Amino acid sequence: MSLQDAYKQKAEAELNLAQAKLAEFQAKTNKSIAESKIGHAEQMDNLEHSITAMKEKLNELGSAGEDAWEQLKDGLENALLSLSNAIRDLAEKLKD
Repeated sequence: MSLQDAYKQKAEAELNLAQAKLAEFQAKTNKSIAESKIGHAEQMDNLEHSITAMKEKLNELGSAGEDAWEQLKDGLENALLSLSNAIRDLAEKLKD
């Protein structure tokens, strides 16, 4: 084997290693993107449920009499807190 052939083999081996590393990095990136989408989907579902709960509480409040206001107040405050937390959590996830 000539010195030229040896250099060519070395270069081809380095190229093969680089291609393998690129494939590995692409696989890791694809996995990371998929995991991120899953996490965001879960957070968006949580936000959607919080919005639905808040709408229900507002409907209850609109149809409740003066006597029921005090009973509904705590539920409304909890729904507002849940909605606020869901928005904050999703904003934090999307920031990453």
